[in-house]
Amino acid sequence: MNTVWIVDDDRSIRWVLEKALGRENIPARSFDSADAALAELAQGATPPGALLSDIRMPGASGLDLLREAHLRYPELPVIVMTAYSDLDSAVAAFQGGAFEYLPKPFDVDQAVALVRRALHRDTAPAPQASGTPQPPEILGQAPAMQDVFRAIGRLSQSHATVLINGESGSGKELVARALHRHSPRHDGPFIALNTAAIPRDLLESELFGHEKNAFTGAHSQRRGRFEEADGGTLFLDEIGDMPIDLQTRLLRVLSDGQFYRVGGHQPIRANARVITATHQNLEQRVKNGLFREDLFHRLNVIRLRLPPLRERREDIPALAHHFLNESARQLGVPPKRLSDAALTLLQAAPWPGNVRQLENLCQWLTVMAPDMQVEVADLPPEMRGEASSTAGDDSAGEPSALNGHDWKILLASAIDTHLSLHPGSVWDDFSKTFETTLIRRALAASGGRRIEAAQLLGIGRNTIARKIQELGLEPPHPHHPQPHKED
Repeated sequence: MNTVWIVDDDRSIRWVLEKALGRENIPARSFDSADAALAELAQGATPPGALLSDIRMPGASGLDLLREAHLRYPELPVIVMTAYSDLDSAVAAFQGGAFEYLPKPFDVDQAVALVRRALHRDTAPAPQASGTPQPPEILGQAPAMQDVFRAIGRLSQSHATVLINGESGSGKELVARALHRHSPRHDGPFIALNTAAIPRDLLESELFGHEKNAFTGAHSQRRGRFEEADGGTLFLDEIGDMPIDLQTRLLRVLSDGQFYRVGGHQPIRANARVITATHQNLEQRVKNGLFREDLFHRLNVIRLRLPPLRERREDIPALAHHFLNESARQLGVPPKRLSDAALTLLQAAPWPGNVRQLENLCQWLTVMAPDMQVEVADLPPEMRGEASSTAGDDSAGEPSALNGHDWKILLASAIDTHLSLHPGSVWDDFSKTFETTLIRRALAASGGRRIEAAQLLGIGRNTIARKIQELGLEPPHPHHPQPHKED
């Protein structure tokens, strides 16, 4: 096993680390300054398998040693130790290429585990395919994604209006772009607009443009998105959030094929294919009077359902590999790889943010994971189902993780689904379910004793009695009394 170099002007630190590494049969060599280690490197000494160095020492600093070591041996893992664990030191260490940053005082076992990991890291470059193939537009081997691919293929010669249904972050705009790229309009522009992100009073002008002096602040004529998409495709995301009055204008454009700029009197021909998308249940919004039925039928010519990530878990390995490679390419660093254990955990995660959440995680891992291979310990706490370590005392008494995942993430995912499927009833449904579950579990824990159940919940006896009646939790046969009917 390669020798580990320990560089620190504190003799006690060197002694403790030497003894700890010796117990693990890891050979170590100590230096009392960066200058001494630099001199050894300059003389052509056999490089260490890993290097632990303090930052602030007399003479050259640990960061100087880090830079020189990486110039000579780019793959050498350097663990930076410092009692001055400030932001600037940490940033400088990682910018210099540190393998890990270890603030003092540290746990010796932790330091030894880190050294062992550095010594056994995988530094082999990822296999590269011959040539420079373009990254795929959309990845997916899951049956539901194959259905989407087939639909895009069938629509490749069509100008038909398409409505894409899918949760936030599932890749609706990617599908819209693919539909455009594989359509007869592929040489025209692709213009995307998120209707939920534009203030209501500006959305009309954003879509249709405006004439000079049409309203306060309209100092010049402006072309809208319909004109910008002329000859191409206009993608309207989150169409379910469009105000009713603008739905009427959009319907007229789709019906008549022309529109007017705000403040204009000259009709303009609309020559753009319209693709829309939403995470909401438009049929339910039609029933609730929030979306025009005639516009819904006009948009719902071809409908594509984009599955959430939790319904295509077999695609997670390929997606993660792709995102890790893309993040590494953007940053100019070697791509990270997921261990089998880390990948298994990711495939079991709920993914309320879908593919976008996975992409964000891969970007985070590219920057934050210390080794080329990403282990479970490298994943963010929320992905491991752990409470945030930054919560401090405020986290005391918080509900624990549920089935290995944060219960709040699962709750948020359920609420998001309910918001899209049953708008208008979410508050009542979840409040009733929440209270019913609390009371039932407390009664089960107390053996049916209401006073004890109320004490477990931290509410009064009158409150639990009222809630039991309101929620219909009374026994189905009144002539069968509750056991221990003391209240």
